[in-house]
Amino acid sequence: MPDRSDTDSRALLRRLRDTLASKAEGQARLDRIVALIAESMRTEVCSLYLFRDADTLELCGTMGLKQESVHQTRMRLGEGLVGRVARTGVPINTGDAPSEKGFRYMPETGEEIFSSFLGVPIQRVGEKLGVLVVQSKAARQFSEDEVYGLEVVAMVLAEMTELGAFTGAGEGTRALHVNPLMFRGGTGQEGTAEGHVWLHEARVVITNPVADDPERELERLRAAVNQLRVSVDDLLAAQSLDKDQKQVLEAYRMFAQSRGWARRMEEDVARGLSAEAAVEKEQSAARARLEQVPDAYLRDRLHDLDDLSNRLLRILTGQGNDTGAQMPPDPVLVARNIGPAELLEYGRNLKGVVLEEGSVASHAAIVARALAIPLVIHAERITTEALNGDRILVDGDQGIVHLRPEETVAAAFRDKMAMQARAQQKYAVLRDLPAQARCGTTVSLHMNAGLMADLPSLEGSGAEGVGLFRTELQFLVRSKVPRREELAALYSRVMDAAGGRRVVFRTLDIGSDKVLPYMKPQDEPNPAMGWRAIRVGLEKPGVLRMQLQALIRAAKGRPLTVMFPFVAQASEFVAARRQLDQAMHYEGQMGRPLPASVEVGAMLETPSLAFASRDFFETVDFISIGGNDLKQFFFAADRENERVRRRYDTLSVAFLSFLRLIVERCAEAGTRLSFCGEDAGRPIEAVAFAALGLRTLSMRPASIGPVKSLIRQVDLGGARAVIEAAIERGEDSVRPFLMEYLRTQR
Repeated sequence: MPDRSDTDSRALLRRLRDTLASKAEGQARLDRIVALIAESMRTEVCSLYLFRDADTLELCGTMGLKQESVHQTRMRLGEGLVGRVARTGVPINTGDAPSEKGFRYMPETGEEIFSSFLGVPIQRVGEKLGVLVVQSKAARQFSEDEVYGLEVVAMVLAEMTELGAFTGAGEGTRALHVNPLMFRGGTGQEGTAEGHVWLHEARVVITNPVADDPERELERLRAAVNQLRVSVDDLLAAQSLDKDQKQVLEAYRMFAQSRGWARRMEEDVARGLSAEAAVEKEQSAARARLEQVPDAYLRDRLHDLDDLSNRLLRILTGQGNDTGAQMPPDPVLVARNIGPAELLEYGRNLKGVVLEEGSVASHAAIVARALAIPLVIHAERITTEALNGDRILVDGDQGIVHLRPEETVAAAFRDKMAMQARAQQKYAVLRDLPAQARCGTTVSLHMNAGLMADLPSLEGSGAEGVGLFRTELQFLVRSKVPRREELAALYSRVMDAAGGRRVVFRTLDIGSDKVLPYMKPQDEPNPAMGWRAIRVGLEKPGVLRMQLQALIRAAKGRPLTVMFPFVAQASEFVAARRQLDQAMHYEGQMGRPLPASVEVGAMLETPSLAFASRDFFETVDFISIGGNDLKQFFFAADRENERVRRRYDTLSVAFLSFLRLIVERCAEAGTRLSFCGEDAGRPIEAVAFAALGLRTLSMRPASIGPVKSLIRQVDLGGARAVIEAAIERGEDSVRPFLMEYLRTQR
């Protein structure tokens, strides 16, 4: 015989579903729902609060409080008991509400006569939607069964809210996925784009959260859980897994085999939820619990449980990653985050990229810059709001995204795009002219690349060569290590496309956030300072030797330039150079043509290398300052952490003084020096570097025109005097003084 509470719950959920299907307007439907809940819970009051914005809750419907307070009563997140439930995601159950910590009396509602209070969050997979409250005059605590039953109801209301069931009066009941929205994030890659949304991970949509036949839903749920368990076991049985991959899958299996996890979902189904809604309810509850846990390890398990729940939902709904939706002709990729290999798979088809997370210095951002795709990072909640096919405008210059924009906004945006196109035409006139300052000093401007698709920009941008070719991108896009012959053919095509211009090939810079699909990930607390780049190459000499042999074969008797990344001390360069010498000797013995000449350089990305012996500076053929990494280590500010990265200015007196030291050491030894990184492509910073004595800068192709334009307007001697004066005065930064000087030069 079924439990009476289960029977009552199923009856209420069916009545809620019928109300959802009715033709009533959103407000009338909401009023009917709170009345049904109050009747079922045998309470005098039921109220529904929904978020009108990220920080404000609005009373959108009530049975038992004063009707005139609907859409008038509002509270901040964390304010009062309702705000506390919304902030923490944890129910509050009390028989004496006024004595509870944080209680806020709202006289306009008439709630002073109600003692008992039960509030539960309305949430959907980490997204906070509102709070459902029941109250009664009698001073009593609600039973565990009543709390559980109200949570089940709140889950159905979350799905109803997602489906737009309450669209009507008031900000809290606005239609979802319909209105124009603007997101302020950060600039990952400059540029503008107009297109339509393509979600990296399509949303699972639950259209019917209430079950008609609980027994059938239980069978569906159990069958799906069994299928999930089998799929995890099959993955674990794969022969190609390494130890770390097996540990991840063991965690998956632990969750999948959890009796408590399955039991809670089965109880939700018994109460009247569909199998899909039961999975999502448990996922939302687990996420809310774990987000409150301070332990980092336990919080990381949230991702395992999320992934497992999403797998189960896709089994139940049949909504796999391949949903049948067609990618629009002008796709703008929207994702929570994305790795460089995944982004490379999309390629140049993308018009833009918008991420909820990410960093301006991440290698996904570097790929976006290599592909010349506008990128906005830290656009919070955009994956929740956006749907496939939504119109979207991406302003990478300002870090702003317009989703479903009004026509007036779109028209102004198109005007900006037209102005940018005219500016590029102005820079095109300078393409064949040298970057010669008014004082007569010429600066050599080179471009960064990592893909064959970048090479056409060499001619169009006016770059004199490739100052950095990132060889790791070709490893990232493959599921296994590329063969020597494949790499040799690729590098040869790069040299062909360069048409005799110098190409600096940087050997594999893997590790940190660039983990190869077939590479065992390292559990390191600080991967940016860990096992990466030349450290990997020297400990895995077979891979380094294979790449060096491919480069020698690609040269086919032409000049070859090789650069080793992340060299922290001279001995590392010596060891790497020895590997190159051995590869040259081997290729010669095999009768293959050797390069006409070989230049071997080091990337200076750690402060320690600036203090290497003079012998090192005389031994190395050239040095390239890797500005992105050098700056993060100089300031001890993680370039992946936006909170600290922005605190420090490239044009600070301390950093420029350090660059001046490097320039002086290279000049004493007669060593050629260049600066490579994002800062080289910023015109004001480029002028500062040139004024300090750097005569070669390497940047993304789109930056060459603006940098060349400004250098041609400036007397570098005057700029250096401004910098030296600021250093002598002990200023924090030379930026304001240099900008003022540049204004007088134009």
